[in-house]
Amino acid sequence: MILTNLDKKKIEKLLSEDKRLDGRKPFDYRDVVVETNVSNNAEGSARVKIGKTDVIVGVKLGTQEPYTDHADEGTMMTTMEYSPASGERYEGGPPKINAIETARVVDRGIRESGFIDWKKLCIVEGEKVWSIFIDIYSINDDGSILDASAIGAVAALKMARLPALDEENKVKYGEFTDTPLPLTENTPFAMTFYKIGDKLLIDPNRNEQDAADSRLTLGIAKVGKEYIVSSSQKGEIIPLSEADIKEILTQAEKVYDKVFPEIEKQSKSKK
Repeated sequence: MILTNLDKKKIEKLLSEDKRLDGRKPFDYRDVVVETNVSNNAEGSARVKIGKTDVIVGVKLGTQEPYTDHADEGTMMTTMEYSPASGERYEGGPPKINAIETARVVDRGIRESGFIDWKKLCIVEGEKVWSIFIDIYSINDDGSILDASAIGAVAALKMARLPALDEENKVKYGEFTDTPLPLTENTPFAMTFYKIGDKLLIDPNRNEQDAADSRLTLGIAKVGKEYIVSSSQKGEIIPLSEADIKEILTQAEKVYDKVFPEIEKQSKSKK
């Protein structure tokens, strides 16, 4: 459905009263459901629903020569695809700019957080390392696909187990070990704040997201009592003010404490 000016004005009017189309407050999330191990063939997988938004994430592991400037570190690549089932605006074919951006923001949030211990993914220095492939597939887009994708990627990585290797260090696909990926306690939680008119909100539905003038995605982890912002990505053309940034950082801590523990609880299912 194409958002009209009348629709946007209705959204802006509700936000001016701290209300939203579905009755939530500006910084309330919809229900978040995380289901792990949804694929028998992936080394790790997860399905995430935020309201009606629905994504599946798979993690596959392979081996390759390391990059010359990181001879003793593993590698990672993230891809994303909006299926035509996601909504009428999507069609088959090569990834469009929105899918490419989503994949890059998810990738950066994981990479910059220190969540993965890259050196422990080294098999033979300068010769062979583990490579992580994160594939994100959208089933339905009702807003907040980026955040759902990031949550799913982290959950799938936590479930992932290294496949077995033969005598020549070649992967024996389909044969899993009990060895998890070398992950740290710096679990990143991506949250995207949107600005519509002069109001900020989080977790928009599709109409609210279409009405947004600006957005900012933060990758946040909490170590002890300290909140750490490890990545950020600004979107849309309208700038955010200093006051906006301060409000976003304040609300990010509150959202983290309210939403992240429940996501973690749901993500602890084991193979």
